[in-house]
Parts: sequence; structure tokens; C-alpha cells
Amino acid sequence: QLQASGGGLVQAGGSLSVSCAASGRAFSSYHMGWFRQALGKEREFVAALSWSDGSPWYADSVKGRFTIARDNAKNTVYLQMNSLKPEDTAVYYCAAGILDGPIYNSGSYQYFGGGTQVTVSS
Repeated sequence: QLQASGGGLVQAGGSLSVSCAASGRAFSSYHMGWFRQALGKEREFVAALSWSDGSPWYADSVKGRFTIARDNAKNTVYLQMNSLKPEDTAVYYCAAGILDGPIYNSGSYQYFGGGTQVTVSS
């Protein structure tokens, strides 16, 4: 089970951190990802962390502004979001899985948690 938290309202240029707590499984051996879905749009990839080599992956739209990290001891993955823009407004979802496809594809993950709303005002 995955549960995202930490969303909220922030002004453009501000920062926000969201986290995703996993329970019930050994998520330390899973790839972890963040996706987001804005109102009226399809779910899109934000960031992911490879289990095999720990390498981060980022969407071009967030590269240099967002940082993904994980704490295996706490079964938690974090997404630190800086220099937020109004276009970052969306519901953010965390995902976990062993990947049966590309790390940036939501269909590659087996587990998705409930989302947390991030709203960036201009």
C-alpha cells in the first residue's frame, strides 16, 4: 500500500515536498516513481528512482527543479519541488514496482497510491 502526503498550496517560485509511505511489502527492492495528473489532462511522468543502481530519472519539465529521494529504512520516497510554476499544479501520485516497461511509463508499475494535490498560484 502506498500513501502520498504533503501536498498543498504554494505561490509560484516557492517550494513544497511530498512524500509517499509504503507499507506491507519490501518496497526497498522496487523502483519508485512520481506521476502527476492535471485537471483535464492525462497522467504524466515526473520523476523516478531506479532500485538497481539508484539513478534518478526526471521529466524534462521538472529537471533541475525537482529532486527524488528515498529512505529504505522508512519505506518512504520523497519529491522535493523547488521553483514551482503554475503548470506544476496537479494531483501527484507515487508508484512502485519491478518495472515491466520503461521507468517513465505509468503502466510499468504494479502499485499506485492515492494522490496528493499540489496547487501553485501565480
